[in-house]
Amino acid sequence: MSEKRAQTTILVPGKLPSRALERIEEQFHLVRIDRADTALLTDEMKQSVEGIAAATVIDAAFIDALPKLRIIANFGVGYDSVDAAHAGSRGVMVTNTPDVLTEEVADTALGLLINTVRELPKAEAWLRAGRWRSDGAYPLTRATLRGRSVGIFGLGRIGRAIARRVEAFGLPVSYHNRRPVEGVDYEYHPTLLSLASAVDTLISVAPGGAATHKAVNAEVLAALGPNGVFVNVGRGSTVDEPALIEALRAGTILAAGLDVFADEPNVPEALIACENACLLPHVGSASLHTRQAMADLVVDNLVAWFTRGRALTPVAETAHLVAGR
Repeated sequence: MSEKRAQTTILVPGKLPSRALERIEEQFHLVRIDRADTALLTDEMKQSVEGIAAATVIDAAFIDALPKLRIIANFGVGYDSVDAAHAGSRGVMVTNTPDVLTEEVADTALGLLINTVRELPKAEAWLRAGRWRSDGAYPLTRATLRGRSVGIFGLGRIGRAIARRVEAFGLPVSYHNRRPVEGVDYEYHPTLLSLASAVDTLISVAPGGAATHKAVNAEVLAALGPNGVFVNVGRGSTVDEPALIEALRAGTILAAGLDVFADEPNVPEALIACENACLLPHVGSASLHTRQAMADLVVDNLVAWFTRGRALTPVAETAHLVAGR
């Protein structure tokens, strides 16, 4: 490690995996604060911080409070928590962690789909409670994967990995994106409503942000129909949660499997009370293997930026930037 890099200050607001913290401390001068709050920034931090490694909200005010900031390394493929457009306008690189979590999240999506349709967590709870012995076999599930058609909202890296798995189950796949994806044969729908009307199983992998805010609304859920199953491993902000709760209660759709929520970790009690909802605490990429790979990519982006002047995985809003602006 060069002496110059050892003097480069990297700020970590809030929590970050220990592997990332250890590697940052080995490579740079690490500074930590409890959260990304400008009130917690000392004058020394404001004059020395050149990089941020974070898994939390980094807004424009926080970016502006650090005049020497050069890079924000986001832990996660989704980066809607970072004001990347503002960072780009200030010449600050923003990176994320794509690819290394693609297969893990796709695995989770299919596991969540199967759990939702076949009620496997409930069946296990039935056994553990002794009800197999006392009450007999677990009731037959109303739903099955057989004969289903699957629509994917967001056919990016993870969406395509999910599609490959869905194909292996012998189910047809179609999708909705802002525009068609080159090189795929899946049926494209120009609107989410059109996609929901054409399928009975909707898997959302869409990113957060203004363009997708509450995109899965009452109209989309109604189009999915009474045999419909909705699975979300993208962002909770893409769903109108009150509308989803009402659709589950009223039987507008059959069931939902959710790994993400609008206000994590605060899951609405009304949603928890829905017997036809399978709920997970945002564990899509939560294996040691994948989280370590994500942590490594966060640090590798910092090292690449400060040694070679280019990031490994820049986000779209800052892909044009090079060090030494």
